[in-house]
Amino acid sequence: MKAPSRSHKIIARVMRAFFYLLYQPLAWSYDWVAALVSWGRWQDWVMSVLPYLEGPRVLETGHGPGHLQVALNQKGIATFGTDASRQMSRQARKRLTKHAIEPKLARGMAQKLPFPAANFDQVVATFPSEYISAPETLAEIYRTLKPGGTLVVLPAAQITGKRLSDRGTAALFRVTGQASEWDQRWLEPFSRAGFEPRVEMITHKSWSVVIILAEKSIQNL
Repeated sequence: MKAPSRSHKIIARVMRAFFYLLYQPLAWSYDWVAALVSWGRWQDWVMSVLPYLEGPRVLETGHGPGHLQVALNQKGIATFGTDASRQMSRQARKRLTKHAIEPKLARGMAQKLPFPAANFDQVVATFPSEYISAPETLAEIYRTLKPGGTLVVLPAAQITGKRLSDRGTAALFRVTGQASEWDQRWLEPFSRAGFEPRVEMITHKSWSVVIILAEKSIQNL
């Protein structure tokens, strides 16, 4: 595998700093920026996981501004969330309260979830950073899932449209790392953690998303 160039390393550092600011002190602007860089598609991508979440109890790691929290609650699912960002927690709580939904959110890292074992039917993460494939994260998610429960991960989206706006968005996403091409090796951490992973692809006329469904193997219990 070709080693990343110096320019790619610099871009990666700049983007990490940008996403930190966007997710922490500039969390108030997250929805606006996400909609802008995705040409209005971001919410459609996030909501594409809904058909895979039936509950009755679902945990969202990295809940962000809370849009999926609202949608899950409106489906009648007992929904919980964790996020390390104080600012994002504030945004999510305001959004849930606005919809007359009691927030069930906890601040903290996915590597140390504040929930008992075998507590959830599904755990979901949309556009997570590399933390999602860390052994500590997957061990905690495995612990908190019920036997036969499923981890649902939306790791990336691809812009496939041919319009000028589509090509521009695709180029931007390649720079930010939000549009990585699917690689079967992405499943390896889930398998090592004891999950039985498979992949679903959702295609649209101008975009597609990858969804990883990793079932907690009953055989390993």
